[in-house]
Amino acid sequence: MENSEETELEHMVLAPYIQKSTALRGKHRYVGGNQFRHALSTFAILLDYHYMDSVLLKASIIHDLFEDVESVSPEEIIKIDADGSDVYQLVMEVTHGKDESKEEFLERIFIKGSTNAKILKCADRISNLTDLHTDIFDRAFILRYIDETKRWILPMAKEVNEDMLFELKDIIQKRESSMKYKPSFWPMKRKGN
Repeated sequence: MENSEETELEHMVLAPYIQKSTALRGKHRYVGGNQFRHALSTFAILLDYHYMDSVLLKASIIHDLFEDVESVSPEEIIKIDADGSDVYQLVMEVTHGKDESKEEFLERIFIKGSTNAKILKCADRISNLTDLHTDIFDRAFILRYIDETKRWILPMAKEVNEDMLFELKDIIQKRESSMKYKPSFWPMKRKGN
């Protein structure tokens, strides 16, 4: 992290957003862990790419909150700080609506989403793809998820961040390769047995 980034991060009001995100601790993920850790992973991915936009970073911490927790109100987020209203708006851009299919949701972000919504969705997908293990998810699900990523997320990444595009393609290639090759582990025999 560069000194200027450290200074920017030091002055951001992040703790109340992290506190709100702790409501995701009880929301388990198929890969293990919980949605709270996924939110912080998404935040870390954005930091890794040197994003210092306070609204983007705060939104990343709570990006799944309204999908997974019913007890949080918009007003709770809006009143947190001066960024609250913008953070809420960005979170709602990347929130899968109950009346939307997954295809409609991703198409909406791709066509109508702000630059920050697309950046956040790319970071979210990097985190999700990293957790997409072939020993946990069935082959059909992985192939659908990869196809969805190629169709919607790669074009978003191409538009907003070429480095994210490279990472997404790399993860996809690794997941596709791991499905083609399943190593066999044979017990080793000791010499003399």
